[in-house]
Amino acid sequence: MELDRVFEALASRPRRQILAYLSELELSTSELATRFEMSAPAISRHLSILENAGLVTSERKGQFVLYKLNADSLVNTLTGYALEVCPVGGPLKRESRTLSKKKKAT
Repeated sequence: MELDRVFEALASRPRRQILAYLSELELSTSELATRFEMSAPAISRHLSILENAGLVTSERKGQFVLYKLNADSLVNTLTGYALEVCPVGGPLKRESRTLSKKKKAT
């Protein structure tokens, strides 16, 4: 059931943090691994679960696969609101927003 996959995905703190960080950015596995000090295979497993739940989408650009939040997901809309007030998610969303502005300026 799709709802079970969503709850399974959201049950993990690292996955919730990844969702918060992807709120404003498209990032590769290696960029996420660097930010969260995890191995690329660990990040890939988390992203696979998030993608399977419909919370993130991926797109190949050259040799990289970039991941972004699935903006069409109602769950992401609700999660985004909850992460805004979350003591862990809020700072990650603000960091993501700042990094996004810097990338757009260059």
